[in-house]
Amino acid sequence: MAEFGIESLSSSQVSRAAKLLDEELAAWRDRPLGETSCLFLDARYEKMRHGGVVRDGEEDQKTIWGIVFPTNVLSAIGVDPDERRRILGVSVALPEAEVHWRGFLERLVARGLRGVTYVGSDAHAGLRAARRAVLGGATWQRCQFHLARNAIHHAPNAGIRKRIGRQLKAIWAADDLAKAETALADLVAGYRDSAPKLADWLEENLPEGLAVFTLPEHHRRRLRTSNPIARSVQQELKRRTVKIRGFPGEDALLRLVSAVLVEIDEKWASETKAYITWECQDV
Repeated sequence: MAEFGIESLSSSQVSRAAKLLDEELAAWRDRPLGETSCLFLDARYEKMRHGGVVRDGEEDQKTIWGIVFPTNVLSAIGVDPDERRRILGVSVALPEAEVHWRGFLERLVARGLRGVTYVGSDAHAGLRAARRAVLGGATWQRCQFHLARNAIHHAPNAGIRKRIGRQLKAIWAADDLAKAETALADLVAGYRDSAPKLADWLEENLPEGLAVFTLPEHHRRRLRTSNPIARSVQQELKRRTVKIRGFPGEDALLRLVSAVLVEIDEKWASETKAYITWECQDV
């Protein structure tokens, strides 16, 4: 501020500046959308004050009066017909439940989102039911990266944890859906006796990570995980919020994450290289 010749700001000046910024960010969040065939969804957790007390997100798992109060930041990325990634929306609320996800998706549709045929995400609480209700015709791909990490957590011993990742990579790298399903069945059978709970988990959850095999091979590498959000968006949000001990309220949290997402969206819009080439070419 000193470099700009500003020695100090009054609280009223800060409030006016925040109000003007909020108006610009709200206009960006409410801007019209259009056709987006591919949609990625994700959520992160931030600390926020409620009634003068900092209540943490699920990442910290701290309890106040025996209750965990997560503050959730939902975000959506689309890959447009012009083959570029775009930030489509963001929402902040306490529960990461179906009502929040459904309201978030319904607002995207109300702003003109159409043509969604493919949704990539992790299995966030409430998202499954909300997605079916609002985007029921779209194919859902559960993020393979998160599936592999969850499988490691379900492994009963260190030996299995060391090799389960390699075994899953072999399934992800299969030539087609039939071979992937066969490899998964063999993996489940191999653990049926030695790790029955892991086998049950793999049998129930891994098929949700195979929807990408319904796409042309040319598209699978880009669309098999939700990393377009996890890497480019979530890491940047974390970098900008990690030093904040607790946001004073939803308005402050929404203001910061919206401003960060605007920066990312403008950067993506200026990129000359396409994120994905929709038209498959013969090799």
